[in-house]
Amino acid sequence: MIKNIRINLILFVMFLVGGLLLSRLFSLQIIQGNYYKAQATGQQNYIFEEEGKRGYVFFKEGEILALTKDTPYIFVSSEEIVDKEKTAEILSDLINVKKEDLVKKMSIKGSYYQVILREIEDELAKEIKDLKLKGVYIGYDKKRYYPNEEMASNIIGFINAEGTGQYGIEEYYNNILKGEKKTQKRENNPWNFIFSFSEKKSLDGASLTLTLDYNVQFMAEKIIKSGVEKYKAKSGEIIVMEPFTGEIIAMAQYPNFNPNNYKKESYNLFQNNSVQKFFEPGSIFKPITMSMALNEKTITPNTIFEDNKGYVMYGNYKVSNFSEKAFGKTTMTEVLEKSINTGVIYVENTVGHKSFMNYIDNYGLLKKTNIDLAGEVASENKELAKAYQQKIEVTFATASFGQGINMTPLQITTAFSAIANGGNLVKPYIVKKISNNNKTEETKPEIIKKIISSETSMDLKKMLVSVVENGFGKSGKVSGYYIAAKTGTSQIPWSNLGINKSGYSNETWQSFLGFAPAYDPKFVILVKLDSPETLTSEYSAAPLFRDLADYILRYWQIPYDYDI
Repeated sequence: MIKNIRINLILFVMFLVGGLLLSRLFSLQIIQGNYYKAQATGQQNYIFEEEGKRGYVFFKEGEILALTKDTPYIFVSSEEIVDKEKTAEILSDLINVKKEDLVKKMSIKGSYYQVILREIEDELAKEIKDLKLKGVYIGYDKKRYYPNEEMASNIIGFINAEGTGQYGIEEYYNNILKGEKKTQKRENNPWNFIFSFSEKKSLDGASLTLTLDYNVQFMAEKIIKSGVEKYKAKSGEIIVMEPFTGEIIAMAQYPNFNPNNYKKESYNLFQNNSVQKFFEPGSIFKPITMSMALNEKTITPNTIFEDNKGYVMYGNYKVSNFSEKAFGKTTMTEVLEKSINTGVIYVENTVGHKSFMNYIDNYGLLKKTNIDLAGEVASENKELAKAYQQKIEVTFATASFGQGINMTPLQITTAFSAIANGGNLVKPYIVKKISNNNKTEETKPEIIKKIISSETSMDLKKMLVSVVENGFGKSGKVSGYYIAAKTGTSQIPWSNLGINKSGYSNETWQSFLGFAPAYDPKFVILVKLDSPETLTSEYSAAPLFRDLADYILRYWQIPYDYDI
């Protein structure tokens, strides 16, 4: 009897304990199962996003302008490190980080990813890998690198701390260059072995091949730097453009900056002056005005203009030639040779103000060129429309020779290319090819409109050759070749110097704009200097043009126009 009671008691206790266990298991697996499953998964796995590599940027012949490097860094998985003191001691000696700081990071519970040190050398990364320290790993950041440093920095721009392109190519093509993101899972299995796999395939960004010729860009930067320093200018730019296609062969400025260390540079240097800064072109604009009258047949190259005073009065305003010199009877060709302001005022009057404004618009000088660079600006030159409505004659007088109207260096270079190529306005561009996933898309040259006739273009070429052979452009002459070009010197408004004052300062923009060979043009070059100490561009920008044109003609092995 007593024996049966004991057996029943034991069975009762067993059933009771079993019931409690089953109840607990039910609670853990069914009621709270999702919670504990998530907690376990969280301890075993962690997920992070990684972006595909940003695309390369190449010069025309394949030299690298921008690339993305894998930069090693050290991270630890705290849960895997058994002897934290010893591991920290070994690492501390190698990376010059305090042992206590390392132990602190290695002691974070539940952590499988703690960055210890970024941007380490490849040699150090290999040394740490070879030690095979449990829980210590080498990861890789993607860092943008510009192997040519300052070269073409005004064109390429840079990548900011958030990984986004700023300025130039990097900004304009940011969405094409950047890689697509992928989700990466890292798992710690029961044997404490960490492995990773991708939830989504990585897709690197597209690569760009530019129109820039590495050697011409290099020489343009060398020449503009030496010119700014020699003539004590504040800054300077050079543009080299293929006149028939609109390809930018070079676009240099000085001073520039190193995009690898952009945080240490002045933000003023990030601007690409060729597309982001206005200037008044001065006498390099005179061929544009002359082309209008030639095209409208209101003049010929031999039309005679008589300059008896050396100036023209508009009420109280006197608009004069340089030094108020009177040139007497001159042909239109001589007006360009001697850069006679009064002669070009006469030419504009033969065309008429309305037609003058229409031509300026047709030459693309009232709108952006739409080049593929970030931040391009354009002036609408509203003063002309206002002057037309209010019949302010003096505004058109000064505009005829490039004073009182604004444009970018690229706008005037593009307009001049129409004179060189027979009369067509072309769209400038700087990316020749976009390559992605074994597919290549090539930029096709685009003619925007016909502005002047081929006959007008040829007449003007001859006149501009005479400027270099017989006029103020002699300093731009290259032996063996006919050069078509024009000098330009214009006063800088006080407002452009940051001074709240109307009118003009005594500082000048000095420029030289031309193409070669004159009758079969391969390139157009603009050289522009800001506030040099020389009197006119004949003594500053013109010699710089000559040096670069001479280099390109020989580098490209262009045959001589005549024996030397």
